[in-house]
Amino acid sequence: MWIFIAILIGLLSVYAFRLRKDYVLLALCRRFKTIDGGPLEKTVATGKGTTIFGNTFDTLGMTSEQLFYYSRDYATELKRSYIQYVFGFPIYNIIDADDAELILNDNNLITKGDMYRFLQPFLKTGLLTSTGQYWHGRRKLLTPAFHFKILEQFLDVFKQESVKVIDLIQNMLDATDGPCQINLNDIIPRFTLNSICETALGVKLDDCSNGDEYRSNITIAEHSFIKRVINPLMSSDALYNRYGDGVKDIPTLNKLHSFSSSIIEKRRQNFNEENLKEIDDIESRYLNTKQRYAMLDTMLMAEKEGLIDHAGICEEVDTFMFEGFDTTSMNLILTLAYLANHPQWQQRCFEEISELIPSKDLSEVDNRTLSQMKYLECAIKETQRLCPSVPGMMRECHEETKLANNLIMPKGTQIIVHIFDIHRNPQYFENPDEWIPSRFLPENSEHRHPFAFIPFSAGRRNCIGQKFAMLEVKTLLVHILRNFEILPVSNPREFKFLAGILIRTKSDVFIKIVKRQAEYTVNSI
Repeated sequence: MWIFIAILIGLLSVYAFRLRKDYVLLALCRRFKTIDGGPLEKTVATGKGTTIFGNTFDTLGMTSEQLFYYSRDYATELKRSYIQYVFGFPIYNIIDADDAELILNDNNLITKGDMYRFLQPFLKTGLLTSTGQYWHGRRKLLTPAFHFKILEQFLDVFKQESVKVIDLIQNMLDATDGPCQINLNDIIPRFTLNSICETALGVKLDDCSNGDEYRSNITIAEHSFIKRVINPLMSSDALYNRYGDGVKDIPTLNKLHSFSSSIIEKRRQNFNEENLKEIDDIESRYLNTKQRYAMLDTMLMAEKEGLIDHAGICEEVDTFMFEGFDTTSMNLILTLAYLANHPQWQQRCFEEISELIPSKDLSEVDNRTLSQMKYLECAIKETQRLCPSVPGMMRECHEETKLANNLIMPKGTQIIVHIFDIHRNPQYFENPDEWIPSRFLPENSEHRHPFAFIPFSAGRRNCIGQKFAMLEVKTLLVHILRNFEILPVSNPREFKFLAGILIRTKSDVFIKIVKRQAEYTVNSI
């Protein structure tokens, strides 16, 4: 008890010092000011703190669900970007596309926010958490591994894994001799994890141990992250490790690192440098070879060239699996749920698939054919709009920064770009809470603000794997829709979401599956 009192007194002292240094006026910070000296309120709204501590303790005691809707309630009430204050530091919350464009295009604002520090025990300084020249070097190294010529060669794996899903569903149908209800949270993550391991990492998951535990351990790690966000006292690493769950996290982190290490070790055993062309330029090697190379192969070769060490390889494998596994899983799960609840659009997608691929044999599906499926892509994008895999992201000002919208942000300002709220901003989307895929048809989206839809972020730190994800998602959806009709069970209107780095539904998502009996009839689409 006395320790916490001492800590509280120390925090109050820091807060008072910041008041004295003119960081805070009238109990809320006004150093976050307009360039022309005009009122702050004319440029951005101010979140109302419940105490003299501003918004510091607003989230204390909340559940993960309450934390998610805490930000949603602010967006609904204020209807524009707003500022909050935690221990005297301003947090700039962005729900407007113009403001997002200013932040994400600013080359001085590539440092991730302070809360990403909570992920470092797991991800260390990988591509997600690093910054500056360190980040730039890693990004430059890994970008060639996601060139479209490489992604085309991954399509075979996506198709093979899709066939496994189809066979699994068919077996379930055979066992029930009728419509079959399936839990998408049980089936889809297995597909995405297998796909990532075999493509980007070059290892079949069957060759690794503990694969089934990976998703549950990721969830545990993310819960630890949320606990630290909810309780401001746990933002201190020392306090969290001493009085929080820092020690309890260690077994989970060890399991996660062990899983990725087993993948790296397996690939090392199979990696044969003699099979790679001796080309000095790594990017040129990828552009000129017909053989499929994994992202992990790029790093193993770079290790031999002294461009990365073993610890760096571990960081990037952990990062890519974390960012690429559950993100595509949730996008697939939610897209299937929306399609099940919108049979007319599902039929449009089925007819489009059947026209482009008349045969039920999908082995000849290629990237060009997938790129022509405009209705399917609209369905995927509309799901990403309503349920972006990453609902928000953070940046930090490492120096005082002036923005074109007349704001001066002091050093240390935290910035949260709320992708979820930008995507549902009625300024850019009519009936923003409705699933209307046609809004992404070319004629309906050509004049839309370029930053009103940013499911993969934007600017210099956009998602390196976005084309990989879209190709993976499209491939499985084509296989499912070509073979089965999907019927509603879970209603997306009733989905409740949980706070986290990645979007998650509070409950599992279910659909019903029916085998398609007859060939399609071409209707006007």
